Amino acid sequence: MTSLSANALSNTQKNNAIIHYRNPKSGHCHKVELFMSLLGISYHNHNLDMVNGAHKSAEFITKNPFGQVPVIVDGEHTVSDSNAIIVYLADTYGSDYPWMGTTAIEKANVQRWLSVAAGELAKGPAALRLEYVFGANIDVPTALATTETLLHVMEDTLSGPTSRIESSTKAYLATERLTLADIAMYSYIAHAPEGGVSLHPYPAIQSWINRIESMDNFIPMANSATADYRL
Repeated sequence: MTSLSANALSNTQKNNAIIHYRNPKSGHCHKVELFMSLLGISYHNHNLDMVNGAHKSAEFITKNPFGQVPVIVDGEHTVSDSNAIIVYLADTYGSDYPWMGTTAIEKANVQRWLSVAAGELAKGPAALRLEYVFGANIDVPTALATTETLLHVMEDTLSGPTSRIESSTKAYLATERLTLADIAMYSYIAHAPEGGVSLHPYPAIQSWINRIESMDNFIPMANSATADYRL
């Protein structure tokens, strides 16, 4: 098992358990839950009945006006949006580990991948999973093209000296250490096969997934029954 630094996981909870409003099938929510687990944070999952519109209720809209999950309530603080939440958690509970990088270029690289998570990842693998798992009506050809480009960029980033993006082998996306870039990208990439996308052509991505899944306190996201996982 791979471990973070002792300091990074020796966090003492500063408050009572965080309340995590979620959909257990959401990769965005899993991103938050995974990071809280890696940090050793005490939290309680509150599953919303989204089929019956609980996320659009007047009560929930006060927590997130967009009516979306995930949302966390940490004492007097309410934070929505998965990327915003992991940045908040890193600063509040993981400040003794460089989750956002240490140098200017590392921080820029982490931020770039957070933007990719909100852009290409959401429009590609996450959208395809919505189509296959939830029956959403999306532009499948566009989502497939976006996914193919994203996976090739990730494979190049992680694959070493032949990469067009980096000149040396990288264990993780933004730096040689696990950062928020990896947390932000993991869930929907690991579950891309649930959207009909095979990861077999991407050995560097598969190795990256395995490194994350070998971390102490790693928790998996439940698989759907739509496809052979890791197809």
